Amino acid sequence: MNNPVDVIARARQQRRSASPAERALWEALRRGQLGVRFRRQHPDGENILDFYCPQYQLAIEIEAPGSTVVRHQRHRVLRFTPDEVLQELPRVLTQIRATMTV
Repeated sequence: MNNPVDVIARARQQRRSASPAERALWEALRRGQLGVRFRRQHPDGENILDFYCPQYQLAIEIEAPGSTVVRHQRHRVLRFTPDEVLQELPRVLTQIRATMTV
């Protein structure tokens, strides 16, 4: 098991080296377009979530193979590919918003 301090340091490093898709989604989320607060590179045990909304216990991950909603331990996880975020950001935000109302 990783030391919590190591996980936090790794999360900070990932914030500094965000991918273009992560930067684009963060700009949209941090401007409050969805009306809730998100955390970026949020430590969760040994894992680091790309984005996390504590109010809805919703994690957002940017990775292949496409968008799905699954339960992961304590929260729902919504996944998008980098291409989806970069090419279809309004649709991605709509899907995130819809997931929060479920």
